[in-house]
Amino acid sequence: MTVTPEHVQKIYDEADCLHTQQQVEAAIAKMGEEITAALADKNPLLLCVLTGAIVPTGQLLTHLDFPLELDYLHATRYSGNTTGGELHWIAKPRISLQGRVVLVVDDILDEGHTLAEILGYCHAEGASEVYSAVLVEKHHNRKQDVSADFVGLDVEDRYVFGYGMDYKDYLRNAPGIFAVKE
Repeated sequence: MTVTPEHVQKIYDEADCLHTQQQVEAAIAKMGEEITAALADKNPLLLCVLTGAIVPTGQLLTHLDFPLELDYLHATRYSGNTTGGELHWIAKPRISLQGRVVLVVDDILDEGHTLAEILGYCHAEGASEVYSAVLVEKHHNRKQDVSADFVGLDVEDRYVFGYGMDYKDYLRNAPGIFAVKE
């Protein structure tokens, strides 16, 4: 099926709002407090996982009032699809991870395949400590053996979009966390 703007608009119009913009912003602020308490004295390198974590990382940065470096990596299992496949590395960080405390920031922890591979990559590249933060975590029993150190919000096991997360490469800009109507 070809995705048209009209189809995407219909999905958005019919979606259920799971978390409002205000709830998401409050969750990001709380994550910022938790991360500051844990990492403020560690000179961390934050890695934004593109593309989904652009919005949460940008907002999270404004709540981290301590010296840090920022870089990104681009790895995806979705590539515009609504189901994941093999992880494809599009771009690796340009800053060396050797001996660094690294905080990986991602949009969602669903089954954990992507996050597990990225965390493994960071360890293999010599990071001294690796932490992870996700805007949302889905609750179900299909998770790999991975968890996030910092979680903004919980969501039910539905296809979600907004605040960086997409529906077929659209709706990353939706101001809240929405679930596609079942």
